[in-house]
Amino acid sequence: MDMTYPGVVPMHKVNFDAKTEYDMIQNYKILQEVFNKLKIDKHIEVNRLVKGRPLDNLEFLQWLKRYCDSVNGGIMNENYNPVERRCKGGKGGNSKILKSSKYLQTSAIYNTGSGDMLGPNRISVPKQSKSSRGAGGPNSSEIEALSKQVTDLNLSMDLLEKERDFYFAKLRDIEILCQAAEVENDPMSVAIRKILYATDTKESALDEAQDYLNENFNAADDEEEAEAADEEAAAKEETKA
Repeated sequence: MDMTYPGVVPMHKVNFDAKTEYDMIQNYKILQEVFNKLKIDKHIEVNRLVKGRPLDNLEFLQWLKRYCDSVNGGIMNENYNPVERRCKGGKGGNSKILKSSKYLQTSAIYNTGSGDMLGPNRISVPKQSKSSRGAGGPNSSEIEALSKQVTDLNLSMDLLEKERDFYFAKLRDIEILCQAAEVENDPMSVAIRKILYATDTKESALDEAQDYLNENFNAADDEEEAEAADEEAAAKEETKA
């Protein structure tokens, strides 16, 4: 947002070292104020975003990226220096940013000077230097082979990104369906949300969800058996009467 609308975001109020929910909420309030100032009709679900759930945060980031691309046409401002902007205003984390700023600036100068402006998630092919054109340097066939390999990798990356977006959209549809008021408290919906919101990447949440379903189904069976027994007892009493 600071790159898309220079000077609109009060960077001096942003806490770049936010770790607690309170600090995160303050940052989101600043962003919401920017949206209101720019008359952007978007309500930030702060209570959901501060929980750190991957689906909620990824959805918001995708929306923000699409919006910024619609404003600037997807063209990055080459003169924008995020490290410098953070150092000028943001709270916290300035020491870490300053340590890495020289490295980032040096890299940017090198890439600009060599003409190798790299886009996001793309791999560059190193150019053949004058010193390497002599003995021991890569020949044209090796360069062509490397170029083909990079092209194949970029194509594979594009396919993986499309596949990721496809499955994320499916998961988001399932989440919205499970959050509907009619089925929100249904055991199956609760079990599905347990899997969607699981944060431990090393262990599967399927076992926990299955245990939850079994407990609810067993409780329902016990309740039905108790009701059947009560009805049977009531029928016997009527017969005796």
